[in-house]
Formats: sequence, structure tokens, C-alpha cells
Amino acid sequence: MRRVAFAVLFLLGAGSPVLAGGAGDDPKEILAAQLRNQGYDCDHPQSASQDMKASKPDEAVWVVQCENAKYRVHLVPDMAARVERIE
Repeated sequence: MRRVAFAVLFLLGAGSPVLAGGAGDDPKEILAAQLRNQGYDCDHPQSASQDMKASKPDEAVWVVQCENAKYRVHLVPDMAARVERIE
């Protein structure tokens, strides 16, 4: 789990406002903070799982289940996450 959290932190970038906010080591909390920073509603994340089939070496893809919505989050280093709401 720590390796996954480290990978998420690395992909979000060391200068990310998410890291300054102290989101913790839990990937769902880190990803929810990234979603909120980009204007998406995710106050109570339920889960986060990496989509290994959609992920690439330089782009991690995660599915984040929030209390009110589900998002597919594409993380690319040094860029804003590409987010799509899924039903």
C-alpha cells in the first residue's frame, strides 16, 4: 500500500498543492484532494483503485468512488489530472 501511495505522490508532483494540504498516505484521500483542487465534488471518498489495463508507464489511471459520484482520474506527471465522471 505504501508503494501505491508513493507512486500517487510521485505522479502528483512534489510541488502539488495536494501534498501541502497533508492528505495523508491513503490513495483515495490523495486523489480526492486532487479532484477537489480541480473543482470536482469529492468530500467523502469511498475507494480508489488503479485501472491497470488503462494505465501506462507515464500515466496512472485510477477509479475513485466518492460519496456522490465516480471518477476516472488520469495522472500524468507535472500536469493537471484528466478527470471524467463515470456512471
